Amino acid sequence: MTSRDNLLWLQCWRDQQTDFNQKSVNPLLIRFWPGLGLVRGSRVFVPLCGKSLDMIWLAQQGHEVIGVELSPIAVRAFFRENHLKPTRRRVGQFTLWRQGRLSILCGDFFSLTLAELGQIDTVYDRAALTALPEAIRMLYIAHLQAIVSQAAQVFLLTTEDAQADETLGEALGVGEEITALYAEGFAIELTHVESVFERNPEWPEQPPERTEYKVYRLSSK
Repeated sequence: MTSRDNLLWLQCWRDQQTDFNQKSVNPLLIRFWPGLGLVRGSRVFVPLCGKSLDMIWLAQQGHEVIGVELSPIAVRAFFRENHLKPTRRRVGQFTLWRQGRLSILCGDFFSLTLAELGQIDTVYDRAALTALPEAIRMLYIAHLQAIVSQAAQVFLLTTEDAQADETLGEALGVGEEITALYAEGFAIELTHVESVFERNPEWPEQPPERTEYKVYRLSSK
């Protein structure tokens, strides 16, 4: 990510412009995660984690959860709002916040090394990819492959504006972009698609828009 992108992300947290942050555990995570068949103690990596409550749920399943987040405001809020009292120490260019099975490395994802992250069994990506500017999504995937072993799988959740995808013309929709970005290094399995008609709260007079919630499982080739 460029320094400008980093500054914009940090500014979002300073200005509390965090509507993207879910207020509850993702229901598709609860429904489909058990199908991965992971044993207790498996290490789960959550890139660009923010203060996602999904990490709490994953830790409750017995996993070791390691997030990475650029904003110290987000990291501090995550532990405070969940009434956790973490330890803190420097790990390379990062500050490691940790309590029990929950750890967050506060710093730039693109500076993270394999040595700092350690062995990972599964990557949980809830819209981390699509939160990034399109121009650096390939860099994100390349860096993810560099710091996570080939044996790790990726559990990927996306929220896609189906109607926008249908009118993009030559531009790629989100699903097509995932295929274009991941297909070279991963086998891609779309395991679930859920269509919901929702009104945009900013334009309540407009007809409902169709949103697709998708679950992908990716494994290295």
